[in-house]
Amino acid sequence: MDGWLTSPWIVAVLAVFAWWFSTGAILWVVRRSDAGDRMAHGRSVVLAVPLLALGIAGLIVTAGALTPLNVVLSFGSVLLVWGWVELAFLAGILTGPERAPCPPGLSGWPRFVRAWTAISHHEIALLLGLFAVLIVSHPAENPFGLWAYLILFFARISAKLNLFFGVPRINTEFLPRPLAHLKSYFRQGPITAAFPVGVTLLSAATICFAERLISVNDPAAQVGFSLLATLAGLATLEHWLMVVPLPDAKLWRWMLPAPTTHQEGTDP
Repeated sequence: MDGWLTSPWIVAVLAVFAWWFSTGAILWVVRRSDAGDRMAHGRSVVLAVPLLALGIAGLIVTAGALTPLNVVLSFGSVLLVWGWVELAFLAGILTGPERAPCPPGLSGWPRFVRAWTAISHHEIALLLGLFAVLIVSHPAENPFGLWAYLILFFARISAKLNLFFGVPRINTEFLPRPLAHLKSYFRQGPITAAFPVGVTLLSAATICFAERLISVNDPAAQVGFSLLATLAGLATLEHWLMVVPLPDAKLWRWMLPAPTTHQEGTDP
């Protein structure tokens, strides 16, 4: 097994597949829950708790030794932890105390504060997740799970800020019913300073990890930097998709059940 795991190209392909599959799996669960009863979203989050536990256990087990297998498993473990938090967010469990749309005409600092209260629980959960991964992974022989979480963390914060300040393309097709009010906090328009800052930092991270991949000789480190460079590159691509008009939704639309519509005042 270690033979193919030592190939940076193979693990890069695995990282792309993991990104595509995990995103699609979460969207599938959320879409199915949207078509269910009022408790469906909560049930999906509870039923996924074993995956969260598996991710935490995987980080603990793989932190002690730097081997190609441990690097790949720690990367997958981080995706499980991150995926559970994202599922809880999309299910409306980890959002924030503000559940109403943004009032028309609200701008400036009051709009920012209201947007924060609409997603604050999710941000706190992501930060707590970062602390948990940090405790498990540092100091440790295998730091690549921590670095993967840091990339995901920064990319998500940057993406949210760009959606708030303004970007030309905003895809709300996959936004579930529990988060419908968040559409009012998005701003579609010209990019702001938040976009070049986010893209530049993510691009620099991609180049930095790629340079480390080329310069190191240790097979485990090569695998790790290949995964990190791929993940940072995908995060950079996701940012550009907020500007470049490409049909990225087609990557997952075909695998999802048809969305259901519910009339106001009726039970789902």
